Amino acid sequence: MGPPSSSGFYVSRAVALLLAALAVALLLALLVLAALYGHRPRARPAEPCGCGGPDAAPSPAPGAGEPAPTPKSRPAPEPAAKTPSRDWRSPGPWDRLRLPPWLEPLHYDLELWPRLRPDALPARRLRFTGRANVTVRCVAATARLLLHSLSLHHELPAVRGPLSPGARDAAAGRVPVDDVWFAEDTQYMVLELGEALRPGGLYELQLSFEGPVLDEAREGLFLNVYTDQGERRALIASHMEPTFARSVFPCFDEPALKATFNITVIHHPSYVALSNMPQLGQSERTDVNGSKWMVTTFYTTPHMPTYLVALAICDCDQVNRTERGKEIRVWARKDAIANGNADFALNITGPIFSFLEDLFNISYPLPKTDIIALPVFDHHAMENWGLLMFDESLLLLQPSDRLTNKKALIAYIISHEIGHQWFGNLVTMNWWNNIWLNEGFASYFEFGVINYFNPKLPRNEIFFSNFLHGVLSEDHALVSRAVSVKVENFTETSEINELFDLYTYNKGASMARMLSSFLNEHLFISALKSYLEAFSYSNAEQDDLWKHFQMAIDDQSKILLPATVKSIMDSWTHQGGFPVITLNVSSGVMKQEPFYLGNIENKTLLTHNGTWIVPILWMKNGTTQSLVWLNKSSKVFPEMQVSDSDNDWVILNLNMTGYYRVNYDKLGWKKLNQQLEKDPKAIPVIHRLQLIDDAFSLSKNNYIEIETALDLTKYLAEEDEIIVWHDVLANLVTRDLVSDVNNYDIYPLLKKYLLKRLKPIWNIYATTIRENVTALQDDYLALISLEKLFASACGFDLEDCLQLSRELFRKWMNNPENEIPNPIKNVILCYGIALGSDKEWDFLLNVYTNTTEEGERIRLVYAMSCSKDPWILNRYMDYAIAGSPFPFNETNVIEDVAASEVGRYIAKDFLVNNWQAVSKRYGTQSLVSLIYIIGRSISTDLQIMELQQFFSNMLEEHQWISVHAKLQTIKNENLKNKKRSARIAEWLRKNI
Repeated sequence: MGPPSSSGFYVSRAVALLLAALAVALLLALLVLAALYGHRPRARPAEPCGCGGPDAAPSPAPGAGEPAPTPKSRPAPEPAAKTPSRDWRSPGPWDRLRLPPWLEPLHYDLELWPRLRPDALPARRLRFTGRANVTVRCVAATARLLLHSLSLHHELPAVRGPLSPGARDAAAGRVPVDDVWFAEDTQYMVLELGEALRPGGLYELQLSFEGPVLDEAREGLFLNVYTDQGERRALIASHMEPTFARSVFPCFDEPALKATFNITVIHHPSYVALSNMPQLGQSERTDVNGSKWMVTTFYTTPHMPTYLVALAICDCDQVNRTERGKEIRVWARKDAIANGNADFALNITGPIFSFLEDLFNISYPLPKTDIIALPVFDHHAMENWGLLMFDESLLLLQPSDRLTNKKALIAYIISHEIGHQWFGNLVTMNWWNNIWLNEGFASYFEFGVINYFNPKLPRNEIFFSNFLHGVLSEDHALVSRAVSVKVENFTETSEINELFDLYTYNKGASMARMLSSFLNEHLFISALKSYLEAFSYSNAEQDDLWKHFQMAIDDQSKILLPATVKSIMDSWTHQGGFPVITLNVSSGVMKQEPFYLGNIENKTLLTHNGTWIVPILWMKNGTTQSLVWLNKSSKVFPEMQVSDSDNDWVILNLNMTGYYRVNYDKLGWKKLNQQLEKDPKAIPVIHRLQLIDDAFSLSKNNYIEIETALDLTKYLAEEDEIIVWHDVLANLVTRDLVSDVNNYDIYPLLKKYLLKRLKPIWNIYATTIRENVTALQDDYLALISLEKLFASACGFDLEDCLQLSRELFRKWMNNPENEIPNPIKNVILCYGIALGSDKEWDFLLNVYTNTTEEGERIRLVYAMSCSKDPWILNRYMDYAIAGSPFPFNETNVIEDVAASEVGRYIAKDFLVNNWQAVSKRYGTQSLVSLIYIIGRSISTDLQIMELQQFFSNMLEEHQWISVHAKLQTIKNENLKNKKRSARIAEWLRKNI
């Protein structure tokens, strides 16, 4: 304190005494009020609890009958700081996304009671009540407790303790709760205590609450209303990942805060209740209205995070089998069980469990597995320990799925979720920033499991199609996020949900595959076994995984690495994007650079300056060579040199196991092109696919000339692998090349060039479709590639394709049992309408009216937009905006019509007189989308001006600002594509 000031003012003695008396009186009044108010704990006024409800069982008052609280202990300074008013709080732990490390949850006694009754459907605005007694260990003295709670109404909580270890201490004292408030942004419930908890002490939080059962979103506790055996029914299920457990019960909702759970579910007696563990017992409870309810309790779970807590209340049937003494049950609608739709899933589940148990030498720790098919589940599938949940479309196999990739899809998804029983459930990432440790490895083993059971499958081509192609098309160095994200980068809970993306799943799986490729499968599995054993029932960081791989490397001498496993893999997981590896075969110089969209010229402005430690597996003249490493920006490899005079050729990235694209100098590409024209089969299928995919991506982004990519297609008349053709057609038969009327010069050239080479593979599959279509059912690559082949052939007016479309459509019209093969059904429906009249169109409308399955209705709605008759399309759009008698709620019909070249002009004219009705039917944003669709080929400012004038009265002035900017982007992109198209056309003229 500084010296006293000499300045001041004068107060008389009488006034001073009067002021002193008033001050004392005011202070006494404040003390009395504080004493009265402070001894009455209070929940947040804005969240009153209606937990009692008309049919709720009475709850004992928290702390009733308990002894007086123990004397106050001295709190730790920071946690025990007094809380300001919740309306004006100073910064504190409630502002941070991560929970403070003051408490460690050990066990939850959790009871949930949703009020679902079969005689009260549809059960909208359904609610549930619940209780959670949470045993915690105090790590640091604190008089403030933070735990997660979202959209729950709470009764007054109680805190008991300290408890005696290992015993339910009925005589434990009560810790006063002075205040309860909520930090909405960070989703915390904050308890202000009258005394601090003691470090090392055990305490029990007693919490009663109420919340909504959601019927729109499939998160937390949610409702499915559906039809089964001709009756309307409902079920309740849960989805807690990543942060939805807090909307079901107050909890410590972070993956590292594992605990055990005793779960009790109260439900109507006509339903069955399922949870993570087997049923322990059942009893009956009567509510205040005299209604009977069933109380189902379950055995104690292993230590697990809150996001794996699961329950379902349903009126389903099940099929079951036993695998290694443990029961597996698949639950679904009674109709589906009776029809055998769940049998395939049941029969593959046990063997997949056994394979992974043997692979890791770690038994599945739970005594049972339930799998439930939900009528609607937005998250597709969830790996909850002991109670796996699937959208029924991804679990149940229908007879109509015979000629689809559905069987393979179900097998892949089940394998993925079972893989999580080890990667995620047994060993969990420490926090969500490393969710790829769960999803990436589950994705990798999904692929490995299926290849084990189907060794004839083309594993490399399937991995490319399912994982690699999609993420390489999206990933680039400028804005893509890293696989492993720094925790400090997260500021909001919503950002956690955004992690469930291509980078976590596809790139994560690619990281695992690359790691396996430069080690070997034995070493890879050995390291994973060690990792899983060390962190069972616990949590791990990415560095923990690298440590166990390093231990495996250090225990042998055969495989030598240029750096530690951590250094190698961190270079891939801690930075976004991937490198382009360029080999100059004349000099043997190899270099790496980040892949940028458009290969931005002024790279000095970019911040990406990292390099990757790149494993280079390669082949020369078809023979696999020794692994080399590119661990700096460039390096010389003399063994990779070839000369113009010899017949040697080199391909980098063996089997595409590395996560990068490969470029060559002109001689390198020339040698590969010569080999393709001489003997394409000398280059393995995966590398013919790689050459096409890398070359077109690199040319599109200005790393190589488009002519270099086109040269690789000359041999295609000899290409009989449909997956390679799929990639060629995906790159060449694009809307901007063949559908834009402004590109009238390129269409006949491309048509002549491709049809000349396409006919051999077309004949193979057209014959199969006509004569032995069932042969396709086990050809996974054909099932996913045929649609593009048929669409291209028909799009180029190949007469046999058009004739086959007419045949198949008319046979189906005449007899619905003559089903159109599913892989080409979209194409056949579209061309059946395009080549037909109103007779075919009206037939399809009638099929739509009598179809209930949403996916099929979407397919039919799109097909009806393929008509080339203006009056039919105008009638169709009239039907759509009227909304009756045909609802067409599955998609925006106007957008579907505008997407075709004929429909674009018809939809544009239709909008002139109907834009208000379109806006009312589909929303104002649909008008914006239509502007972009209709204006997709603009290439001049005049065209933009004309479009704005045309739509001028349809949008507000402020909307035009963003629309104009978007149209400018479309224009610039089209101008760039126009230059590319001109070069393609010139090349085609020389090579037809």
